[in-house]
Amino acid sequence: MEKKLRVAIAAGGDSAEEVISMKTAQMVYDHLDRSRYEVVMVKMRKGDWNAQVEGREYPINKNDFSFENAGERFKFDYAFIAIHGTPGEDGKLQAYFDLLHIPYSSPDHIGSTLTFNKWYCNTLLSQLGYQVADSHYMRRGDKLNVTEVIKKVGLPCFVKPCSGGSSFGISKVKEESALFAAVSEAFEYDHEIMIERLIPGKEVTCGVYQKEDQVVALPITQIIPKGEFFDYAAKYEGHSQEITPARISATLSTDVQKVASEIYQKLNLRGIIRVDFMLVENTPFVIEVNAVPGLSPESLVPQQVRAAKIPMNQFFTEIIESTKKI
Repeated sequence: MEKKLRVAIAAGGDSAEEVISMKTAQMVYDHLDRSRYEVVMVKMRKGDWNAQVEGREYPINKNDFSFENAGERFKFDYAFIAIHGTPGEDGKLQAYFDLLHIPYSSPDHIGSTLTFNKWYCNTLLSQLGYQVADSHYMRRGDKLNVTEVIKKVGLPCFVKPCSGGSSFGISKVKEESALFAAVSEAFEYDHEIMIERLIPGKEVTCGVYQKEDQVVALPITQIIPKGEFFDYAAKYEGHSQEITPARISATLSTDVQKVASEIYQKLNLRGIIRVDFMLVENTPFVIEVNAVPGLSPESLVPQQVRAAKIPMNQFFTEIIESTKKI
């Protein structure tokens, strides 16, 4: 009988997205195939890393990512990264696992670092020929020239932390007088922010992953938020209508999946990612690329997996099997 792969589910993290990460991690934990994998949840928070086994916690030895239980040293063969935000989505954990030669489920540290910063990623995608919104970049300490910014991106506009997720720190600004407060709020979440032109259109998103040697684009989800935009309440508290497959033409759906798949390949990404778009008539504009998308039951990618009629345990097996070799 083949030895089971020892899988750590890296959960928690150091950002405001810890609660969402724990939901993602639980979903993965519940659906990993126990005939193939020996699964242990590893909670990580502010440098305090603990393996959770049968209601008890065992400290992780960071020298080799192992723990001791009843005198036995337990070493992991693989890490399923379920941390949104730092250190699981920004490349730090990936670089750590690379040093230890432990394979993992997400893009590598370069792909993770790049996609985690919305402005850097969109700037590169624009250079590669993809449509993105006009934006203005600021670092903490830069002086805000309201007139210059409005001339560049117009009103309404969005103010976003460059790094982060779950819409924390994002504001929709409709009036010039509200821009300063929105910038101040965004800087509470990151030292770099972007002020981005609003793109009116249909909001859609597409999950992409690799199955053996084939890049697979999942069915597209259309998002209709009840509020001003797809914020935290829309994402996690049911304040949006999410339609999978999206109510768009088959041709446009194929175009979106093609762009998402191309981005996956051109940025050399791995595992499951999600690309968010705004559709302006028949042109997809890239909003952002998520290297560690939410995988909780209510999250977008699991909705797409269900629409594709792929069993969830099979989906996670395909991710692990395509990424378990370094």
